[in-house]
Amino acid sequence: MLLVRCVWERTCHDGTISPAYGPFRGPKSTSTQPCEYALADFWPSWTPGVGWLLPRIATVDNCRKSKKLMALSDEVWRLLQETSRTFFLPIAQLSPELQEAIASAYLCMRAIDEIEDHPHLEDGEKISLLLQVSQQLQAQTSVASFPSDTFLKCFTPFQAALPEVTHRLADWMCLPSDVIAPRIWEATAAMAQRMAAWVECGWRVQTEDDLNRYTYGVAGATGVLLCDLWAWAGGEQLNRSAAIQFGRGLQAVNILRNRTEDLARGVDFFPVGWTQEQMHQYAWRHLAQAATYARTLPAAPFEALIHIPLALATATLHALERGESKLSRDEVLEIVGQIQR
Repeated sequence: MLLVRCVWERTCHDGTISPAYGPFRGPKSTSTQPCEYALADFWPSWTPGVGWLLPRIATVDNCRKSKKLMALSDEVWRLLQETSRTFFLPIAQLSPELQEAIASAYLCMRAIDEIEDHPHLEDGEKISLLLQVSQQLQAQTSVASFPSDTFLKCFTPFQAALPEVTHRLADWMCLPSDVIAPRIWEATAAMAQRMAAWVECGWRVQTEDDLNRYTYGVAGATGVLLCDLWAWAGGEQLNRSAAIQFGRGLQAVNILRNRTEDLARGVDFFPVGWTQEQMHQYAWRHLAQAATYARTLPAAPFEALIHIPLALATATLHALERGESKLSRDEVLEIVGQIQR
């Protein structure tokens, strides 16, 4: 994959290119901060339209000399890019301190998710690893005293099996400052415990309450964490109930999209007796409630963390109802472009 060093610019009505200084609707940028984005690998046939934020290739050396450097290292941007196209763009628009916190939260959650969903680890191994992660996090106090080899003992036997994002979990834990890092540790420790419990019960979902517990445990709780991070960095309180609905809706879409693969591995997230239509209704209900609240959010870069995933999930539901398995690259491109205009 080709990684380029770039700064955000936008196309104008007269066809010229201008630096991406705000204000814009949707994700907003107040600087030409550089970031890494393998855009051509995502959408090779892309022709930018008016208002698009797009990357201008620059040399790494020039970016290093700039005073507008992003808060995160090249390695962190690479892992974010490899693990999430959905969150990569909005994270790049945030303030440095919020970049660190959101990137840390995302990579930590992704690291333990790779354990829970690993296709070759035995259930007992997954449970042991997840509980060890949780216990180690509960023993920490500060970033300065966080041992770099915290997870070495438990991860070493699975060196070949676990991906880089999991092996480097200690790095992600120490990205933000002590002011907010322990909140991310707490959220990760709690999620690891919940994941272990779901592995132990075989992801057995029998009722809608079970489904609510699952979608909260692996997604809704992350929405609450995002609210806490924004309250810390932006000084504004967001509706945490809407954040839970946001997470539940996104996870329900994932369940529908991965239905065939889940059943093939013996996992059924549908409550007993539920049809595809009922799961679609569950997803629509939570996404609609989250969308109603999202429209009230003030214009700020943080809102893209809500609007982009929400729009992609909504479009994916429509695609599934049309009998398609996922969105095309062109559809993703169009959706993100509409939000960024």
